[in-house]
Amino acid sequence: MSSKDPRHYDVILSPVITEKATTASEHNKVVFKVANTATKPQIKEAVERLFDVKVKNVNTLVRKGKVKAFRGSYGVQSPTKRAIVTLEEGHRIDVTTGL
Repeated sequence: MSSKDPRHYDVILSPVITEKATTASEHNKVVFKVANTATKPQIKEAVERLFDVKVKNVNTLVRKGKVKAFRGSYGVQSPTKRAIVTLEEGHRIDVTTGL
């Protein structure tokens, strides 16, 4: 596999940019939205290959889908999986810039 294998883009879908994720970045952590079927080793490999950093730890969580009402009709948001990636000391990812 090359360093930027297209399959890594199927694992890492997008960065999560929220107030909580920004606060976590001060502690060398980055939050990504990942595929629901992605495993921790796959996430670790994808982040290391795509961003050329060393990953210390990966924590995952599944945000359950919510029921939302809009103009009287109800819909259900899909559940999403997120990964909180802790980087080794001295490594950084700037999620505000593209790859």
